[in-house]
Amino acid sequence: MTTVEVREEDAFDVTAVHAWLTAKVDGLGAEPPHVRQFPGGASNLTYLLTYPDRELILRRPPAGHKAASAHDMRREYRVQHALKPVFPYVPRMLAFGDDESVLGGDFYVMEKLEGLILRGDLPAGLDLSAEQARELSGKVVDRLVDLHAVDVGAAGLADLGKGAGYVERQIRGWSDRYVAARTDNVGDFAEVRSWLAENQPAEVKICLIHNDYRLDNLVLDGPATLNITGVLDWEMATLGDPLMELGSMLAYWVQADDDDVMKASRRQPTHLPGMFTREEFVSRYAEKTGLAVGDWRFYEVYGLFRLAAVLQQLYRRYREGATRNPAFKNFWQFVGYLDWRCREIIAKGSV
Repeated sequence: MTTVEVREEDAFDVTAVHAWLTAKVDGLGAEPPHVRQFPGGASNLTYLLTYPDRELILRRPPAGHKAASAHDMRREYRVQHALKPVFPYVPRMLAFGDDESVLGGDFYVMEKLEGLILRGDLPAGLDLSAEQARELSGKVVDRLVDLHAVDVGAAGLADLGKGAGYVERQIRGWSDRYVAARTDNVGDFAEVRSWLAENQPAEVKICLIHNDYRLDNLVLDGPATLNITGVLDWEMATLGDPLMELGSMLAYWVQADDDDVMKASRRQPTHLPGMFTREEFVSRYAEKTGLAVGDWRFYEVYGLFRLAAVLQQLYRRYREGATRNPAFKNFWQFVGYLDWRCREIIAKGSV
């Protein structure tokens, strides 16, 4: 997992964090850790704390954000801590902090999960045969099925979300967020928002969903076996409809025959020979869960619209000077493409 020097806008008082952490975690030593930042992720910030004998991970919101929605560190910590006994594919939580004198807001520290994370392109020296790619695709589906089968009562997470009404809340909520984040260089998504509002399916069930489940949020044990040993970034986990999660997840699953614009957005090597197509992913999920998918267009359009709203929010932050992260500079262009892609899918009609 590649790290970079901490961006100036994301820097913090390492000495203060070290003093706080040594009071809660044994064996760290007297010297503050060396700190680097993970460049990925567009919401909460993730840092690598390197001590002589171990590496830890610190998570915090961007400066100025309080404990609300996706930036709620207490909630993110609680979810993973509660899940560990019943869904072992989460990091071990070490300490939660809400003393604003340390970092200016809530944060937490956890163990680092060792392993391999596949991002846009395979690491140097790693090649996947078509057979390996297909096997890995199946494992990605199966781990999602495992997650959606978690007994939230046994995990103590039955109160994590509002439950029934999830589909309607998501369509209304993402529509409102897009409208609020819209700038003058992107469309209004009016046709897409209206179609989603008018074509909502009944919920297939309510279960624990990760809400940002992607290949590049999965930790693999190594290039030989490619077993999934960890799932990262639980900031948006909630109780919701699993097919909505499937739709949002597949918005990132760029396949080999997608157009050039979609391919340019690729953040994971899902285009490789042997990787599942989105249709194959849905078919395996339905087979494993026994859930009836119905008109998949709704979930596909929802996933792409949700992605557009996320990117537009980040672009607006960049344009207004709330962040200088150059990765956000051209997001508005892809937002326009997603509007077109959603309308193309809608126009195909039910299949």
